[in-house]
Amino acid sequence: MENAIQKFIRYLHKTKKASSNTEISYERDLKKLQKYLMEEQQVTKWEQVTATNLNSYMLYLEREKFAASTISRNVASIRAFYQYMAKKGMVPADISEELKPPKIEKKVPDILTVSEVDLLLRQPKGDSAKGLRDKAMLELLYATGIRVSELIHLKTDDVNMKMSYIHCSDRNKERIIPFGNTAKKALSAYVDKGRKELLHGMDCEDFFVNCSGKPMSRQGFWKVLKSYAKDAGIEVDITPQTLRHSFATHLIQNGADLKSVQEMLGHADISTTQIYLNMSINKMREVYTKAHPRK
Repeated sequence: MENAIQKFIRYLHKTKKASSNTEISYERDLKKLQKYLMEEQQVTKWEQVTATNLNSYMLYLEREKFAASTISRNVASIRAFYQYMAKKGMVPADISEELKPPKIEKKVPDILTVSEVDLLLRQPKGDSAKGLRDKAMLELLYATGIRVSELIHLKTDDVNMKMSYIHCSDRNKERIIPFGNTAKKALSAYVDKGRKELLHGMDCEDFFVNCSGKPMSRQGFWKVLKSYAKDAGIEVDITPQTLRHSFATHLIQNGADLKSVQEMLGHADISTTQIYLNMSINKMREVYTKAHPRK
């Protein structure tokens, strides 16, 4: 069973040019299914799996209180896997066709106000190497709206200080994102004063490094963000995605067109970006209702 999963992951990598995050998610979901089938259903071959086995797994995920979004992702992983196996003749038929993902209630993402963002970004203080790095990371995240994975994987060659833009790439997908003077000032201070001190004489192609001179981790950045949010007294449960959502919403509220925001965020489908326009319209409606004398 494991061999079939690995063949599928290689197919995603080489043929479908899937992102590394997609590959990791699919592999994790399928290994979890494999474990359930072997331990709970005593099934050891994919061709032995029945539609009843798969439905039992869906009920298991529900009993274990997995979120609807997690179950939906598992359904997508299983469907893609079975389509691949059926196409390759590894199973007699695609028995995943009847799997139905649960309905997901679309949650409006949390965003910060402009003043809350300003307060958060003013928290890293002083000229310590760590403070300069933290300031640069927060400013760049809000200035570009990139994902935290893209932030921590930036290489030194990806940051063009002279032209004020960063280069993000994921296999066959690339995009250039500009940043403003405030972020440029923070990045310059980090490069000139902070980064060399953090490296302790070592070489590292990653742009952001931790206090040991090694590449910054996702968990490390989360701790940094949470700490400064607490210092700022911001009550919203801030995640790196909060700054990404805030970046997009604030751009649209200030007149940016949807297509440009889509390109900067790296969304494949503009309908994904549409939610920020809806949020902006809802905010304008709220302001109108409160302020207009003939509401």
